[in-house]
Amino acid sequence: MAQDLAHRWISGFLDASAAETGAARNTLLAYGRDLRDFAAWATDQGLDFATLARGNIEAYLIHCDAQGLAKSTRARRLSAIRQLFRFAYAEGWRKDDPASRIAGPGKSQKLPVTLSPEEVEALLRAARETGRSASERLRNTCLMELLYATGLRVSELVSLPVAAARGDPRMILVRGKGGKERMVPLSAPARDALAAWLGEWDVQAAALRAKRQLEPRHLFPSKGREGHLSRVGFYLLLKEIALKAGLDPARISPHVLRHAFATHLLAGGADLRAIQTLLGHADVSTTEIYTHVLDERLKALVLEHHPLAKP
Repeated sequence: MAQDLAHRWISGFLDASAAETGAARNTLLAYGRDLRDFAAWATDQGLDFATLARGNIEAYLIHCDAQGLAKSTRARRLSAIRQLFRFAYAEGWRKDDPASRIAGPGKSQKLPVTLSPEEVEALLRAARETGRSASERLRNTCLMELLYATGLRVSELVSLPVAAARGDPRMILVRGKGGKERMVPLSAPARDALAAWLGEWDVQAAALRAKRQLEPRHLFPSKGREGHLSRVGFYLLLKEIALKAGLDPARISPHVLRHAFATHLLAGGADLRAIQTLLGHADVSTTEIYTHVLDERLKALVLEHHPLAKP
């Protein structure tokens, strides 16, 4: 019974999060995994979601710590639990919120991995040569140019609708986390790569219409369930491009290119608030980590080149 109740609460919370806050699919999947783990632990302890107390939640966090889970994982699990019980209180399922005053473990500040401008240029050159056909090479070039020019999240990049790219745009409209929209400017190389790929896209769309098939809605279509290139597909493609560029594929990911976009803008004198807007960060404190990246680079520069810093 307790387990059934927990699953009903979790399902109700996830459904409401999807409908009311527009939470992204991957966010909901993460919430579901974390809450199911908590529910399984509570069941093993003979606890019920309707009556468990603050001390029980704290005991679960100690259990997670004993398992060796990272601070970030424990913080994420507590966040999911807080939101679940806040929802349960609002719905009248409980008369109190046992998770409201629990202090989280916090996240260890880890500086983002980034790339030098020369390494990014090597990736862009390699993208022009990666692909089994001229069509694939145009698509891959467009993907890479757009990613570095805009700092989009990989999910935002691969799911771009083709309508957003029409008319040689100077800016494109992007739908980000929680359904929030923002405008992102395009560089001249990105616009050139986009125009070249759209020309090929139109040829392929015309071929589909000639066969009485629907043309795709996405800028980077595929035959998968989502109708567009998947995040995993682009991740693997990026590894291939990194190899061709002579870079270590383990260092390269879509998020590393997003970090490079932000770090290079900041190094060039861009305003932190502007970068926050371009990245779609809800809080400028998230964007501020890039100032620490620059601080570390400046320290390394001094230690490497200043005559008094040499042993």
